[in-house]
Amino acid sequence: MSEKDPRIVSPMRRKLMLAMGALPVSALPVPAFADLKKYPTAKVNTTGLAVTDTEVVVGQLHSATGTMAISEMGSIQAEQLAIEQINAMGGVLGRKIRIIQEDGASDWPTFAEKARKLLVNDKVAAVFGCWTSASRKAVLPIFEKENGLLYYPTFYEGLEQSKNVIYTGQEATQQIIAGLDWIAKEKGAKTFYLIGSDYIWPRTSNKIARKHIENVLKGQVVGEEYYPLGHTQFGSLINKIKLKKPDVVYAIVVGGSNVAFYKQLRAAGVTPDKQTLLTISVTEDEMLGIGGENVEGFYAAMKYFQSLDNPNNRKFVEAFKAKYGPKSVIGDVTQAAYLGPWLWKAAVERAGSFDVDKVVAASPGIELKTAPEGYVKVHENHHLWSKTRIGVAQKDGQFKVIWESDLIEPNPFPKGYL
Repeated sequence: MSEKDPRIVSPMRRKLMLAMGALPVSALPVPAFADLKKYPTAKVNTTGLAVTDTEVVVGQLHSATGTMAISEMGSIQAEQLAIEQINAMGGVLGRKIRIIQEDGASDWPTFAEKARKLLVNDKVAAVFGCWTSASRKAVLPIFEKENGLLYYPTFYEGLEQSKNVIYTGQEATQQIIAGLDWIAKEKGAKTFYLIGSDYIWPRTSNKIARKHIENVLKGQVVGEEYYPLGHTQFGSLINKIKLKKPDVVYAIVVGGSNVAFYKQLRAAGVTPDKQTLLTISVTEDEMLGIGGENVEGFYAAMKYFQSLDNPNNRKFVEAFKAKYGPKSVIGDVTQAAYLGPWLWKAAVERAGSFDVDKVVAASPGIELKTAPEGYVKVHENHHLWSKTRIGVAQKDGQFKVIWESDLIEPNPFPKGYL
């Protein structure tokens, strides 16, 4: 066969074809001129956003540096993959998406500064970003004042609802409560030791966890500890765990601290055959740094694991690895970040406009049947209907899914937990 034989597929074309494999099956490229005729710029952009006849500008705001980079890099990659795929289909309303990427640098004031730049100076149509609740809380007043639109991908404590945010991760009733119910039932757990990094998400999550343990499960919290972001010395905590002998260590340590924490647990002999541990903060992304051998046998409660076996996820994983390499991994927040651009595209097209108010109004009821996790739907409270799953950490850095819930309606303000 000659080099021009149509059966020969170049490596670059093969890569693009793999990426396209994660697209919705019904999606076909739409000629730009057709969309421009139906959706002229003057009609789809009445509020001065960065939208022209050929492109729409969006922002990315994550920590590419600092202690949170270990967790947030996957979100950056997933959002860029989704946008690349959307552009390959013809973009949104006939316009290609251009990204302005900013680094929050694991620093909350920096997140606020960069959010203001993206909304005020760059006039982006939407922002995909943040990871920690501290960074989200830092930017929220700016998004509300400037009427920007943020797609936030991280599982979080709930107790928030904003017109200007679409929450693509889970809130507490979907992750914390379902996970605790499972481990109490399966392990007969009655005593819990709560640990976390010292900022709003772990503290509020553990407040909710404590109320559920004490008031619903009729269990006991035998310890509760918090450590600064980036903390690496957990010897004292491990000694306390050994002394208290809780049925479950409930761990919400985030970022780079996880590497030290789990390595020190293993070195101290705190292993799954002796101690049950349930985390809601360690995904496949963190496992890269921790090492699967240091987490093997512990449990995680998430809505997504890379090992999920369904057609949507197989296409997504294949496309992700085609773009970022065979050794790349996908965690819960990475997948939730991937949903952001697709949900925004669907809402823009339903609204027939990039105007934030119109996109927001069009968002409730949006369904994504092609989500790697299986299926999601935007609730009126701007959170997603989704399932919770329990995974057991494996030596190879993946999780084996051993349980999943039914679809759970989001409830960011659960009665009795406030």
